[in-house]
Amino acid sequence: MMTGPGTNTYLFGEKQVAVLDPGPLMPEHVQAIQLAVAGTIRWVVVTHTHPDHSPAAAILAAATGAELVGQPPPFGGSQDQSFFPERVLNDCDRLATDEFTLRAVHTPGHASNHLCYLHEELNWLFTGDHIMGGSTVVIDPPDGNMNQYLASLRRLKELGLQKIAPGHGAVLDDPEAVVDRIIDHRLQREAKLIDALDAGGVATAEKLLVRVYDDVDRQLHPVALRSLLAHLIKLQEEGRAHDTQDGWALSK
Repeated sequence: MMTGPGTNTYLFGEKQVAVLDPGPLMPEHVQAIQLAVAGTIRWVVVTHTHPDHSPAAAILAAATGAELVGQPPPFGGSQDQSFFPERVLNDCDRLATDEFTLRAVHTPGHASNHLCYLHEELNWLFTGDHIMGGSTVVIDPPDGNMNQYLASLRRLKELGLQKIAPGHGAVLDDPEAVVDRIIDHRLQREAKLIDALDAGGVATAEKLLVRVYDDVDRQLHPVALRSLLAHLIKLQEEGRAHDTQDGWALSK
């Protein structure tokens, strides 16, 4: 339900290939990746370790002898604990080959170990779940953090990108406008939350959800509640709201 048309797997190179985000553990998809590659799969790279992006990495690497590249999963939550990278990339580290260069851009927020990858020759950013086509991503505390997410988005505007290639959906033009729209959307949602807190005094997250996400299908409210909590924690980190025993309230 949360992956739209599915998880995008990207292939880089021709003679020596890097596979980005091989996706969930679906044998038919792993086989399709191998059939699509004319050369040798040398690297299996992941943006983060949520179950729709990385579980197929280990089996693909075992089948091809490829090196696993990315960041290890944080403990707990909905993380793929089978992913053990042989090469850990941190911010600004590069996977450089004769055919392409991928530069890691650490973008915490959706996940603490989330990396986007800048294809330096194309100036395209492969964004995993940091930016999706067609919808906003869930920010799920405690590993998800709204303040970090917004800061990571603002940082992307400094890269002068040509295209955004998301983990779900089609390639996006005008990256700066895309980033601005996402930031504006999040801040508008935050403004609705502040208005709801101001009008209701002390309120539980569940009661706030009905007002703040009144434009969202109720079937999606359980996941929207996680992003609402991320907004509340952001306000708490900024000293603008606090959690009482009876619910949340604005801080005076």
